[in-house]
Amino acid sequence: MAKYDKADLERRMKGAIDALRHDLSGLRTGRANATLLDPVTVEVYGAHMPLNQVATVSAPDPRMLSVQVWDKSNIGPVEKAIRSAGLGLNPINDGNTLRLPIPDLTEERRKELAKLGSQYAEKARVAIRNIRRDGNDALKADESKKEIAEDDRKRGEEEVQKLTDEMIKAVDEELARKEKEILNK
Repeated sequence: MAKYDKADLERRMKGAIDALRHDLSGLRTGRANATLLDPVTVEVYGAHMPLNQVATVSAPDPRMLSVQVWDKSNIGPVEKAIRSAGLGLNPINDGNTLRLPIPDLTEERRKELAKLGSQYAEKARVAIRNIRRDGNDALKADESKKEIAEDDRKRGEEEVQKLTDEMIKAVDEELARKEKEILNK
């Protein structure tokens, strides 16, 4: 069993929050955002590559994304990958660039996205609670090896709980911010 390390627990909990931010950034808010295409992979040169490794994605205005494919022979596969990514986007191919008009979100779709955001947040909360459990287990192991006293273990567990509460609060704040963004457009 690993020795109790508060800095390691904090680093791991912050990692869970970073993962949540990344997941939430992929949720569409009705506004053009280059990160919307982060999950898209394109089959080119006999391999699956992230879109950002074969093209430049930009948002020239709030309702439009522009995808500038570096190798013109890859425009077809990039267009196909975007269409099949399940993002509800329909690329317009003008020969050199793909333009992606961002459609308005229906009320139903906004609610679906908010629900998905809640699922991502719950996944992050579970990860944080699992890290809390690891920290408490390490404290108990340290106590059973007589490396720390019972009072130190209890103090450590309070410290871990305080850290957990802070991180769960951060998850809730991230979710509230994203829900506001999704539902108020």
